[in-house]
Amino acid sequence: MPPPAPVDPTARPSGVIASPSFLGFPDRLADGRMPRAVIFGAGHGSTYPGQDSGGYALAADAVRAASQEDAGLVEHWDFDLGGPLFDGEPVCCIDAGNVPTTPRDNAGNRARIEAKTREILALPAVPILLGGDDSVPIPFLAAFAEHGPVWILQIDAHIDWRDEVHGERHGYSSPMRRASEMAHVAGIVQVGLRSVGSARRPEIEAARHYGSRFVTAREIHAQGVEAALRHIPEGARVVVTLDCDGLDPDIMPGVAARTPGGLTYTQVIDLIAGLGRRARIAGFDLVELYPPADRDGLSALTASRILVNVIGAIVRQA
Repeated sequence: MPPPAPVDPTARPSGVIASPSFLGFPDRLADGRMPRAVIFGAGHGSTYPGQDSGGYALAADAVRAASQEDAGLVEHWDFDLGGPLFDGEPVCCIDAGNVPTTPRDNAGNRARIEAKTREILALPAVPILLGGDDSVPIPFLAAFAEHGPVWILQIDAHIDWRDEVHGERHGYSSPMRRASEMAHVAGIVQVGLRSVGSARRPEIEAARHYGSRFVTAREIHAQGVEAALRHIPEGARVVVTLDCDGLDPDIMPGVAARTPGGLTYTQVIDLIAGLGRRARIAGFDLVELYPPADRDGLSALTASRILVNVIGAIVRQA
């Protein structure tokens, strides 16, 4: 019997019907070139008993749909980036579609997300994950075990440090707690914190005991993005995890926990650009976009533009 054909880790999973890709990107590059970055979606992570994550499963394709207006403008000058998206070079990012996930198959979903992320890192390329609720970063971050040490820059209204909720330790309230237990995670910087959330005194104390750096939204508004970037060591490899409720609901209404006082679009893209200059973006995820609560597609459009800036920063880092 002949050996099985090698698996192409950039290919879309069989049986998954692909929506229009992000910015019309191909699912593989011509002439055998390896991509610098690979986009993929994951609709379901680890849901809590009795909860439905179906609305979050619409997020990845909503962001792709929002990007279509700019799909023909990739070679145009982008004033966010100071030049065209790929800086005059050929397209080097692909869209590998969505990992097949199933509601309430928590362990299976985590395994598939981690496996896909590991495949992309092995190319090597920068994985870009579109969620999904805030449980999908846990397997995404776990996949960097052989690519550490990495720092985490979390943009979020909440610290997400619960140990367990309803017996589930990998749900959307726990990603930073689980990340703090990963040996390859060197440090965590949490940006955009404000108002009240799931954190109680024990979670705050646990995060501070670990050494997490808290940077509130008010500090960013008062001091600029340097209030966060100064905590990232120069030259570090950084995984960015962006919960959409980290942004102000004026520009990101499509979230489940709207909280006034969040970061602006400009502050977020300045964080990304500054990180690309100071350190190295090793991975990026965007989660907690909830399309059923969006207004005129504004949240999906904002998320799409943030993703453009992430790709531009990755292209421009050495």
